[in-house]
Amino acid sequence: MKINLNKAGRRFNQEWIFRNFDYEFHTPGKYAILGPNGSGKSTLLSLILGSLSPSEGEISYQGEKNIAVDDIYKHLSFAAPYLDLIEEFTLEETIDFHFKFKNLYRDMSKAAVLELLGLEKSQDKALKYFSSGMKQRTKLALAFCADTPILLLDEPTSNLDQQGVRWYLDLIDNFTDKRLVIVGSNQEVEYSFCQHLIQITDYK
Repeated sequence: MKINLNKAGRRFNQEWIFRNFDYEFHTPGKYAILGPNGSGKSTLLSLILGSLSPSEGEISYQGEKNIAVDDIYKHLSFAAPYLDLIEEFTLEETIDFHFKFKNLYRDMSKAAVLELLGLEKSQDKALKYFSSGMKQRTKLALAFCADTPILLLDEPTSNLDQQGVRWYLDLIDNFTDKRLVIVGSNQEVEYSFCQHLIQITDYK
């Protein structure tokens, strides 16, 4: 899998968030998009996700053949603290719903996802009763446990305690060996495993 951004830029109103972003992301590989809060990391991730279009330049996706931007969602998983879950669903319903649209990763099963989360006793609890940390763990588990070649993570350890951060790093070790991973972050613990570091402020 390859994602190519050719002189891509995005602006809101008259303000450019970034410009002339020339870069190729390749599978397998681990990339970090770095910068302070408000610098445009999430905007760039949204562009890669296909949920935003570039204001200038272009983005293309290539697997065994070219992939249209409208179809890229089939090939990627995404987790972010601002990503909404359906609060009325129970945890079990959330897992069932998610994996109607994505295949499970390798030898994973619904029971294995629950075990990975450590929330087997909460499988019948509605997500609206979950803590922010439990919700973030759920978002991460759904993304990591989906069988997609691309994994996008925005501020992945938000709302996680130290044990949760260690759990996240275990996910990286166990679920990313052949994937393209892109992390938007300003905390080193979230991207310490990345081989490629991209400063979004270089593209202002």
